[in-house]
Amino acid sequence: MMRTLLVRGMLAGLIAGVLATLFAYLFGEPSVNAAIGIEEAGSAAHSHVHDASSPAPETEPAEEELVSRDVQSTLGLFTGVGGYGVAVGGLFSLAFAFGYGRVGTLRPRHTSALLAAGAFVVVFGVPFLKYPANPPAVGQPGTIGDRTGLYFAFVALSLVFGVAATVAGRKLADRLGAWTGGLLGVAGYLVAIGVTAWLMPAIDEVPAEFPGSTLWNFRIASAGTQFVLWTVLGLTFGALAEKAFSRERAEVA
Repeated sequence: MMRTLLVRGMLAGLIAGVLATLFAYLFGEPSVNAAIGIEEAGSAAHSHVHDASSPAPETEPAEEELVSRDVQSTLGLFTGVGGYGVAVGGLFSLAFAFGYGRVGTLRPRHTSALLAAGAFVVVFGVPFLKYPANPPAVGQPGTIGDRTGLYFAFVALSLVFGVAATVAGRKLADRLGAWTGGLLGVAGYLVAIGVTAWLMPAIDEVPAEFPGSTLWNFRIASAGTQFVLWTVLGLTFGALAEKAFSRERAEVA
């Protein structure tokens, strides 16, 4: 059954990745193109000012792009989001196998949907509030490593706190009831992640002249892409897992 769930999780992740890629292409790429245009315009203006105040250098051939923008926005986008979906789908199936029947007595379909909703909040939603996604032309090149490290550290801590809150909430539910145990588990997570967010450094590198609408559209598209991915993953895997367990029960009977 574990192998069956893993394969179906990766399949569900691939389906989710395809639909998330379509959403990102339709709603995210326009803001990315706008941000790239702003970045190129700023670079051209800076180069013009430099050329006007210094002797004209010898003309050098422009560097050829290794990967064209068209490839980046289509095949590259699918490779990145699709590969992420497959990987997340595999991990999702492992988490489902661990939690099914232990956290509650829900059916596979309902357990999958609940797990996907919780993962969306813990893995993406909360970290996004602290370190939201930025389009090109936002942020200093020298701080990319620091920003990436802080983001993934916050994701890891959010995931650890989420798992701990789930386990603690389940144990408290046995003593105090499902409602009280669940609320205490959520409260514990919020306190832990709130203190962590307060202690971790803030990053604000958005230039004052950067259009707010472009930034807003990019972040909304980023959140929408993740929402599509996790929603489709939860629903698709739930349906596939439901069939797998039904088939196993029929074979046993």
